[in-house]
Amino acid sequence: MTYELPGLHVAVADGVATVTLDNPPLNLSDGTLLPSLRRFVAQVRDDADVRVIVFDSADPDFFITHGDMRFVTDPDVLAAAGAATMAANPGAEFPPQLNLMQVVHEEVRSLPQITIGKLTGLARGGGNEFLMALDMRFAAIGKAGQAQPEVLLGIMAGGGGTQYMTSLIGRARALELLLGAQLVDAELAERYGLVNRALPTDEIGGFVDSLARRIGALRPEIIAAVKTSVNAAATPITRDGLAVENAMLTPLFSADAAALAHKLLAAGMQTRDGERNLEALLAQF
Repeated sequence: MTYELPGLHVAVADGVATVTLDNPPLNLSDGTLLPSLRRFVAQVRDDADVRVIVFDSADPDFFITHGDMRFVTDPDVLAAAGAATMAANPGAEFPPQLNLMQVVHEEVRSLPQITIGKLTGLARGGGNEFLMALDMRFAAIGKAGQAQPEVLLGIMAGGGGTQYMTSLIGRARALELLLGAQLVDAELAERYGLVNRALPTDEIGGFVDSLARRIGALRPEIIAAVKTSVNAAATPITRDGLAVENAMLTPLFSADAAALAHKLLAAGMQTRDGERNLEALLAQF
């Protein structure tokens, strides 16, 4: 079975839903992708035929680039995206102390299914936060890259990044990556614990597919029992922690941050060339 949502292609077979992110031109986390992700979550949460969800990208360069910079430069764009995101799953809770990215990422993180990210391109900012919200991540050597560049934009990671990253890799390494804002390749991501494994590009597809199908063949109650038990042992990510992150982020959406965002957009951010070498572009400001 296959179906489409704006920015997403979904194919379901053998207990596995493969969700291909396809939001051209850059796979931004924006007013198209965020509502579609929330709508997909609402549809799949109680689907007994889906036991594993694999997220990959139709774009060879980008998994999800980052949040749309217009969220910083234009409050109306952010408000419209929030309204569309709420409309995509009207029956679900939207806690007022959280922002729209946090809500979407938390709904993905709380899915009963096992979620897997196949990273064969770049994931920065909100894209990496989405990736970290998944249960497992696998990265292609020589192709994958992850970063939280928000501090260089005059803001901070605010889509769950401070909480997810600290839970995954620990306080010291989280501070290094959140404040250092450097692009992390697949090998370092594996060493730090940002991803499960770094794999050669020609092996990652087969590995992820085989793993997903093995898990997809299990009975749903077994998957639920294991995931519930592992979650009970893991470092807790709480709504209070996310609320602190959002409270720290909100004042940083200032006139200065908007002015910097306009300069970065004029210099090539959110173009393909600019995003391929974003760290070099950011270093100019």
